[in-house]
Amino acid sequence: MRKIYERIGFMCGFVGIVNLKQNISYKKQIIIDMNKTLSNRGPDECGYYTEDNILLGHRRLIVIDPDGGKQPMTYEYMGNTYTLVYNGQLYNTKELCEELTQYGFTFDSHSDTEVLLKAYICFKENVVNKINGIFSFAVWDSKNKRLFMARDHFGVKPLYYCFINNHFIFASEIKAILKFPGISARLDKQGICELFGIGPAHTAGTTAFKNIYELKPAHKLSYFNNEIELHQYWKLVSKPHTDSLGKTCETVRYLLEDAIKRQLVSDVPLCTFLSGGLDSSIISLYAANYCKEHSLPPLNTYSVDYVDNDKNFVKTDFQPNSDNYYIDLMRHKLGTNHHTVILDTPELANNLEDAMIARDFPGMADVDSSLLLFCKHVKNEATVTLTGECADEIFGGYPWFFREDALRSGTFPWSIALQERQQLLNPSIAEKVDLKEYIDFRYNESLSNVEILDDDTSETAEKRKISHLTLNWFMQTLLDRSDKMGMYNGFEIRVPFCDYRLAQYVWNIPWEMKSLNGREKGLLRYVMKDILPSEIVDRKKSPYPKTWNPTYLKKVKEMLTKIMEDKNAPINNLLNREYILEILDTDGNAFTRPWFGQLMTGPQLMAYLCQVNMWLERYQPKIEL
Repeated sequence: MRKIYERIGFMCGFVGIVNLKQNISYKKQIIIDMNKTLSNRGPDECGYYTEDNILLGHRRLIVIDPDGGKQPMTYEYMGNTYTLVYNGQLYNTKELCEELTQYGFTFDSHSDTEVLLKAYICFKENVVNKINGIFSFAVWDSKNKRLFMARDHFGVKPLYYCFINNHFIFASEIKAILKFPGISARLDKQGICELFGIGPAHTAGTTAFKNIYELKPAHKLSYFNNEIELHQYWKLVSKPHTDSLGKTCETVRYLLEDAIKRQLVSDVPLCTFLSGGLDSSIISLYAANYCKEHSLPPLNTYSVDYVDNDKNFVKTDFQPNSDNYYIDLMRHKLGTNHHTVILDTPELANNLEDAMIARDFPGMADVDSSLLLFCKHVKNEATVTLTGECADEIFGGYPWFFREDALRSGTFPWSIALQERQQLLNPSIAEKVDLKEYIDFRYNESLSNVEILDDDTSETAEKRKISHLTLNWFMQTLLDRSDKMGMYNGFEIRVPFCDYRLAQYVWNIPWEMKSLNGREKGLLRYVMKDILPSEIVDRKKSPYPKTWNPTYLKKVKEMLTKIMEDKNAPINNLLNREYILEILDTDGNAFTRPWFGQLMTGPQLMAYLCQVNMWLERYQPKIEL
């Protein structure tokens, strides 16, 4: 895709150290070592900024303007110096640039890094109310010795921090923070509960590592006078929805099309992921039309499949059909240049460790490693992709919005096997750690933040709660997966459905309208019924494809068996050896339903346990109970 508009963002990684009580400029080697851990996020270039009280490092994936977009970026304004490190993409750069021009600012580069820095100088902390995009960034105000950080509305871009011995340390990934002298991996009761009770999701603001925190989505942080101040700058607001069905459809269509078109701006090869499902078909439709309208080459679309998957596919409630027929239907309709990436069992298993390293935690097993490999293949031909991620969370597409057992479970509906999770713990640890108590606390804490209106029907009120949980927990897990697996390959994944304006509007649509005709994502289907083939509009939701090849189960079973044959394997200190052996004997059927989400059944549970052992070996966390 050729250049449409030049002010493009940068997918990168950054690190920083601030000490307001002593000169740390001599510690530059530390920031260099920390920055090296982020080389995957920014393989093209690195940069540093040094001042008495702050050290900054940045890794860059060059998209455009090699000189003008260098980071850390510094600008002197009215006797003060401001320095920015930034990871992300602004989607309203043009409007923001025009507004800043009216305030007298001029621009020397084609990067939105410069626009963001000058926007902060102009609007200070209120800049977060001016920008639309995916971002995490930090700005250092030299004169006032103040650090300001912020993260995008839904936390697409990560940011972590820690405070130790008057040092405030922050980074795009935890592995960089762990490189700071004196910070070690420590796992306490809360960390164990996060890993095995909540995991592979996590509570916003926390990590499994003691005293290492995540900046929550839609939050800003100021570090000044040795104090940390945190504020939420945005949240979904409940209010009556008065639009008719026709007006609602018109607004949804406008917001969705605007979000997609804003995110199609790129100066590097761009593509879409196409599974033949409703969500990816919508994205690919608008992207293909955009290419035609702007006389661009045909859109490149990509799908992932697995060796012998058609032969071994088994229909389930969670995965009712395979993708190939629908992919062919859409690529022919849109005239895209389609590519299928075929992955094999050994690849999925052999990349479980890389997927864990990318996350810094055990994650979604081969659901992660497959995306990591998929991005690795696509990266050979493209740098940016748009996906249909987040449509199910925004529009109510998951089975648990409809299944009574999930709605009445009294816990996170994608993770209801609480007793089995508790049983995974080593008995000596299980005596001290009550996973259900922790899960119940987090579940009720989250629900207490849902604003129910007096005018909400009982069904809309119920679905507000389940939507809130899905948006703030399950969606965060998938966004974290997308960023970490993509950026491990220096590859950018954009998520138009996650536009905060669209999410805010859809949040207040009554459930009876949102689930039009009794269907998951019923309203979205209705909006698209005249511009997508009926087979796509009517297709039952099918999640990200996983392998059905029995050789995968055989492979991960062999891997886990080998681990368990070593009685010194660190997993035995944390988990229940006898129960894991039982899981091996039953091919993972100790968990009768997916133990997380829709895809993670027996083979994925075994792979997760392999990841746990890999994590323990690599990070060597000290267990503190």
